[in-house]
Amino acid sequence: MRVGLFVTCLVDLMRPSVGFAAIELLESAGAEVYVPPAQTCCGQPAYNSGDRADALALARKVVGEFEGCDHLVVPSGSCAGMIRTHYADLFADDPAFAARAAALAAKTHELTSFLVDVMKVTRVAGRYDGTVTYHDCCAGLREMGVKAQPRVLLAGVAGLTLKEMPECETCCGFGGTFSVKFGEISTRLADNKCRHIIGSGADAVVLGDVGCMLNIEGRLRRRGDSATRVLHVAEVLAGKP
Repeated sequence: MRVGLFVTCLVDLMRPSVGFAAIELLESAGAEVYVPPAQTCCGQPAYNSGDRADALALARKVVGEFEGCDHLVVPSGSCAGMIRTHYADLFADDPAFAARAAALAAKTHELTSFLVDVMKVTRVAGRYDGTVTYHDCCAGLREMGVKAQPRVLLAGVAGLTLKEMPECETCCGFGGTFSVKFGEISTRLADNKCRHIIGSGADAVVLGDVGCMLNIEGRLRRRGDSATRVLHVAEVLAGKP
């Protein structure tokens, strides 16, 4: 099975360890992983900002790079949601390319969803000696249906205890350009999230989107919390937190 890995911009630039952990998890599950060396962005920032020309150019590139794979896997519900949900709108006026985009969208998965729902993985090699809480990122939850899958996998991590926090499904305030356009609202949401994380008593918060990770970790540190770790679920599952 040939699986394309869309690394995402933020993983590539800010947290490459997530990409390497994702490759390790996919290969351990039996997949042949393909990473196009020239891949860039899914087009979401341009799309959300109304720049349809650049969003289209980037989306065409993604489709061309990955349509030959059996599956496309993304360690981000946000970027996976862009491909699965919003490419149809982008190509609404181009029926021929819309069909190609739809075919790719149909085989696009968030990482933990692919491992659990497609590869039927329930046990992983990772170990984490401590207590974590899980934040459900908005796009993964609402666009990709990711909820139980990361928890199933975390339950199989040796030494790990999962303790749910209140309002785990509530936005952390990132939302891509939302955090720039509506800074005060974003900060209030991030503060609420930080209080719930700290109140859970967990050593770390685990989640599936690097954008949300950066937002939460930045706010925790500005609030004076230098101890609570902010980890991508792939890092924990692969034993590389």
